[in-house]
Amino acid sequence: MPTLEKLTEGRSPLSQAQIHRLHELTADWQMLADLSFADLILWVPIRKDVKSWPTGHIAVAHIRPTTAATVFAHDVIGDEIAWGSRARIDGALSNAEIIRDSDPEKIGEIMIKEETIPVVSDGLVIGVISRHRNAELMRSPSRLELNYREVANILYRMVAEGTFPYANAGSLFDPLPRAGDGLIRLDVNGAISYASPNARSAFSRLGWAQELESFSLGEVADTIAHPRSDAHEEGTRSALSGKALKRVECENSGGTIDLLVMPLIQGGDRIGALVLLHNVTELRRRDRALVTKDATIREIHHRVKNNLQTVSALLRLQSRRIEDSSARNALEEAVRRIASIALVHETLSNSSEESVAFDEVLDRLVTNALELSPRMSEIAIVRVGLAGTLEPRLATPLALVVTELIHNALEHGLSEKGSQLQITIARDPQRISITVGDDGVGLPAGFQIDASSNLGLQIVRTLTENELHGELSLETQPSGTQAIVTFPL
Repeated sequence: MPTLEKLTEGRSPLSQAQIHRLHELTADWQMLADLSFADLILWVPIRKDVKSWPTGHIAVAHIRPTTAATVFAHDVIGDEIAWGSRARIDGALSNAEIIRDSDPEKIGEIMIKEETIPVVSDGLVIGVISRHRNAELMRSPSRLELNYREVANILYRMVAEGTFPYANAGSLFDPLPRAGDGLIRLDVNGAISYASPNARSAFSRLGWAQELESFSLGEVADTIAHPRSDAHEEGTRSALSGKALKRVECENSGGTIDLLVMPLIQGGDRIGALVLLHNVTELRRRDRALVTKDATIREIHHRVKNNLQTVSALLRLQSRRIEDSSARNALEEAVRRIASIALVHETLSNSSEESVAFDEVLDRLVTNALELSPRMSEIAIVRVGLAGTLEPRLATPLALVVTELIHNALEHGLSEKGSQLQITIARDPQRISITVGDDGVGLPAGFQIDASSNLGLQIVRTLTENELHGELSLETQPSGTQAIVTFPL
């Protein structure tokens, strides 16, 4: 579907600020459609420049109500009308006034009543909303319907005065509660003048046993909510007074209600407030369950890390009692490998995300490897590129792979003095490649990785192919050896 910008390009000289204002309006106007039981169409005048008289209007947005049947079977976005063909739209634009009380017109099999509202921004009319309702449904309205329409008329007046949508609303309308989930009207003093059946039911589930009307909404919320400090209670009462745009949650053991408070303005004066509410008990329960789950997972990673460190300590103690140097070296290699796995779990235990910041792990792997090297002061480390975050299923085997490659370079590949170890990382959305290169003597003649008896290389090859589903290659360069591990993300 064409965007508002595309539809108005070359047809209307709207500024970026005016287009943004129209986007703000259409982001919130499901509420307007529901409260007025009407289809809404947003029209923008067609003209060459701001000084030219419009030649017509183009429909740039259309919303259907969820509280009533639509009166349009097809979308009208992109439709153009000539100036003079729709007098009410022309009049709302020219006079900056709401045009009501028109006679119903038959469209198809339905008698439709149309009203038009100018959309004002910084004192200028930048568009017109046409509101279309089924005239048959307007007879003998219920008290709920009357209140819905009265609130809608106030909001449309605010649109015509340029005070709705609200300025600096930020994320308060995200997500916007539906009128059908619960609606409360407040008078200028913050007392409840009307509460819809769903609103009464929501407060009843939280333990309020009386009628809501005539009570202060802030006092009702304080009565049923969990005990709080006096300072917080005053903050809640102020937020629910209707004096300012606010979003508040009222919670107790019976559930949680999300309340969006919107002051109603007429001629610059506050005349009351509209409160839309939504029972978010189940959503908050799921949020708490996720927080608990995340905390449990982090605690598991922390305990795994501690257990691995205990195993490492036991192996180190055992190695000190062994006189055979080859056996002692084997235990020390096992300690090093266990430590690399523990690093991944330690990173996960300190992270709020179920992902591993692998660059942090890599830095510590390099540091640990150098501390075990007797020639640490003679080795220069160069790192190029970033690995970013990885899933634990990739991070754990990759930590072992990099540990083995670094250790192999430190043990076999580097020259005696002025040695350099270079780690190069290349990542794109599909795959990642890590190269560990040294400036040593290179691979022996006739070397084949498949036939190598080196345990570290066997571990690297097995993990790369089976766990990372990637490829390992060893290449002799003029200035040393490069081990390259590539795997898909």
